[in-house]
Amino acid sequence: MTGGHATTKRERIVAPRIIIKKLAPEAYQHLYALDNFLTESRLDPALWELVKIRASQINGCAFCVNMHSFAAHQAGESLERLFAVAVWREAPFFTDPERAALALTEAATVFEHGQVSDEVWGEAATHFDEDQLAALVLAIGLINLWNRIGVTTRMVAG
Repeated sequence: MTGGHATTKRERIVAPRIIIKKLAPEAYQHLYALDNFLTESRLDPALWELVKIRASQINGCAFCVNMHSFAAHQAGESLERLFAVAVWREAPFFTDPERAALALTEAATVFEHGQVSDEVWGEAATHFDEDQLAALVLAIGLINLWNRIGVTTRMVAG
């Protein structure tokens, strides 16, 4: 910030390195197919957006944070909850199943000690059946892949 004002968007943006979607459209189609599978799963769409936002925050993918925050809001998610995703442990706005999913998202994104703890997995398993857990794990893996593509290639938010 200079003089109390944020820098302009143009000053912050770095051009994308490559656009994989154009270079490997077949690969993107497979990612979209997994996305479509998850859309048809029993994973709650609002929860899925929260998972995408939290993983994207952790991974520093501005493109994905921006896209999924807007998508969640368009789907009816409150700004109050969206603003609190990064601090979900301290915020009173999230249900126990959402907290379990966000904890699993963090654990599977960061892999502290090289694994997801039995405690985190067990808490998630108390709120989701095996089909939902499978979808949740795939959703976390997919958003982490999208994040890594976005960050590595410098996909531009907005």
